[in-house]
Amino acid sequence: MTATHISDTARRTVVPVRHYGQWAAAIVVIALAGALVWQVATRSVVRWELIFSRVGAAAILEGMTMTVLLTVVSMTLGAALGVVIAVMRVSGNRLLASAAWLFVWIFRGTPLLVQILIWFNLALFIPTIGFGAAEISLNVLISPFTAAILALALNEAAYVSEIVRGGLLSVDRGQYEAADALGMGRGQALRRIILPQAMRSILPPMGNELVTLLKETSLVSVIGAGELLYRARQIGAADYSVIEMLLVASIWYLILTTIAGILQSWLERRFSQSLQNRQPGWTARMFGFRREPAGEPALLTGPAAVIETTDSVRAEGASR
Repeated sequence: MTATHISDTARRTVVPVRHYGQWAAAIVVIALAGALVWQVATRSVVRWELIFSRVGAAAILEGMTMTVLLTVVSMTLGAALGVVIAVMRVSGNRLLASAAWLFVWIFRGTPLLVQILIWFNLALFIPTIGFGAAEISLNVLISPFTAAILALALNEAAYVSEIVRGGLLSVDRGQYEAADALGMGRGQALRRIILPQAMRSILPPMGNELVTLLKETSLVSVIGAGELLYRARQIGAADYSVIEMLLVASIWYLILTTIAGILQSWLERRFSQSLQNRQPGWTARMFGFRREPAGEPALLTGPAAVIETTDSVRAEGASR
């Protein structure tokens, strides 16, 4: 190779690959978006000033508060019941497993709107409840708020149970063996070993369920539960601004779901850091992790310690 050839090679520059197709697609998307905005801005008869003036209306804020309350209460009850149902599904008791399967089959297989209407009209099936002379009518007991909570929480429990069950099944079987070798009961092993590791698989879909539940609260407007959509429709029906008030409700739903997504990302990062660094954060206090004092051997501080214990138990068995 001559010196002239080497100098010519050194002077060559690397040219990046031209993605002409991506540029063309971007131009098409921008053009379509611009055309849509132009059409809405020039031909729309929607009263935009009315939308911006009613975003912070007192009735809308009351409905938004009710939506958040329905979401928090339903998600809390649904998650607690869903964990119980998931444990029943994976248990060795055929009766418990069958009952849990039947619950999931019913509440996942029927529309949520139908469940809301059935709970609201439960008095048609059971007019009164009580013992002897102490009876109360279900028409009095089942208010719109109560019916909404029952329908949302039970429906959520069915979906959460499948998410938790999938997370439990994702944990390696060796973790159960390690818990048995340490003399742990099934409940203790589930709380301190299995569930913390399953949370890696559980948290992302649970965040999606929270966002979905926020939007599904709008269905309880059919029974007058007083949430965001119901309040918006009330105002819109009074002065023929239905579309404007639906857009107001949509703005608040977008805000609430965005906050829920940020909370989901924070929880996932916090839980991941807690497992990697073994810091006694909120997950450590929740699931019973503990840090051993300096200079003492760690007995059980998290999933990594369980894996190490499993390896040592297997090595000891092989040596024997």
